[in-house]
Amino acid sequence: MTLFDTVYPFYPQQRKAFLFDVSTIIVIVVFLTFACSFLLIIPGIRGRVRLYWTLRVLLSLVVGVVIVAVQFTGDWETGWVKANTSYKSFSCALVKADIGLHVGLGGVNITLMGNPVSQINETIHYNEHFAWRFGADYDHSYSEGLKRGLPSPILYVAEKFTKQSPCGVHRQYRISSHYASGTLWVAFCTWLISNMLFSMPVLVYGGYMLLVTGAFMIFSLLSFSTVRNSPMCPIQFGIATLRTGYGGSFWLTLATGKDTTLGHTTLFLWVCKSPSDKAEEYQEMAEVYINPHFVNEGLSPSEPSKLNPNSI
Repeated sequence: MTLFDTVYPFYPQQRKAFLFDVSTIIVIVVFLTFACSFLLIIPGIRGRVRLYWTLRVLLSLVVGVVIVAVQFTGDWETGWVKANTSYKSFSCALVKADIGLHVGLGGVNITLMGNPVSQINETIHYNEHFAWRFGADYDHSYSEGLKRGLPSPILYVAEKFTKQSPCGVHRQYRISSHYASGTLWVAFCTWLISNMLFSMPVLVYGGYMLLVTGAFMIFSLLSFSTVRNSPMCPIQFGIATLRTGYGGSFWLTLATGKDTTLGHTTLFLWVCKSPSDKAEEYQEMAEVYINPHFVNEGLSPSEPSKLNPNSI
């Protein structure tokens, strides 16, 4: 057998660390496609309505992509530690490594990266995923890791989340993640309904549905936060302790839900401040957005009789 680019044929290649989540990339590409498609039709929207539609659609797409993307991310709760630890079972060899724990709604990712990467004649660069989504068996994934002979630090951290672990955190994390994921899918449904309502002359009700969307995003965070109520077993590597805290996906969902809720609550209070005047003004805005010829002819929606029939 010959050597080709440092790879021997018919032998399994060395495992490489996971860099990007394919599901998240697909979600982002789909929403970017929608955004680019809308940008192509912007020149066909005339008058001051163009700015309104541009801001509304792009901001709405941002909310939608956040709701869907965080379902597949693995950094709702994260933690890192530098430690000197054993690398393999039944071996006295110690390695210097950065060990990371990343908890998502679908499972946990455990990262082991050597510092430096090449030690004891091996490349230490691992990222293993253990899933607990519906239809996935976490304990089976852990057993498969034992059979493959994963490094001891990865198996040690993964063992903390098994059903048989004395820590007893598997049930709490799994149920909290399922409730958070389900609540986010409800938020996605209300987001779709809000966009349908915004396409019709019922802008106020579209704002109400976006307010509900933000509320359900906040509820998902409350569901996931219940995992902090259960005591977490210490994860020790010698004198170093791996501690976790809320990650980027948690704070991104919080920021998006808060801005959506506060923004449309302000809109709701503004509309309700003077119901008689604001309702009439909102109705005029809706008619303008549905029929932009009023803007182009310089007429108000209450004067449609002055329009040239040929211009419609």
